[in-house]
Amino acid sequence: MPRWIVFDYGEVISRPTRALPDMAALLGTDPARFEEAYWAERRDNDAGLSDADYWRAVAARLDRELDDSLIHRLTSVDVDGWMSADPDSLSLLEDLHRREVPLALLSNASTTFARAGESKPWARFFDHLLFSGDLRVTKPAPEIWRVLLDTIGAEPAECLFFDDRAENIAGARQAGLHAELWHTADHARGLLQQQLAA
Repeated sequence: MPRWIVFDYGEVISRPTRALPDMAALLGTDPARFEEAYWAERRDNDAGLSDADYWRAVAARLDRELDDSLIHRLTSVDVDGWMSADPDSLSLLEDLHRREVPLALLSNASTTFARAGESKPWARFFDHLLFSGDLRVTKPAPEIWRVLLDTIGAEPAECLFFDDRAENIAGARQAGLHAELWHTADHARGLLQQQLAA
């Protein structure tokens, strides 16, 4: 039986962001082109690149120029867009917390998001919150699993990890963790009932 349950944040605890069209409008660009640029540069931001440098890289792909005010606005809209938590996921976290199951969060997210996330009500369910921007390394790099395990004081086989991206599940399994692709909170609840009853 896993001793620790580790969750990703984006599209696991949170709903998918709906802020992409708003950010495209702020930049005066086509939403499809914006989304491509947004994701193309995202991993560097998640690995610790400053918000200003991230948005300048996105804007360069779109032939746009930014001032500090617009960078601040884009960052704010972006962070807020990821803050809508899924009620079913929150219910699952609360149930596990009530049962005193040790929980950790491992999210590819910027340092700005990390500071905002730490203040949200869902943060209290976790014994440890780890964000890639603080760690300067993103999933699924091998180093991030070592940091996770050192932080929580666990062996790989003592962890069950949920993530919505197949490459992160593969990376976790390669590091020796139990890992399951996230579908819905109800699906995860069924898997956990089997695990915790074992």
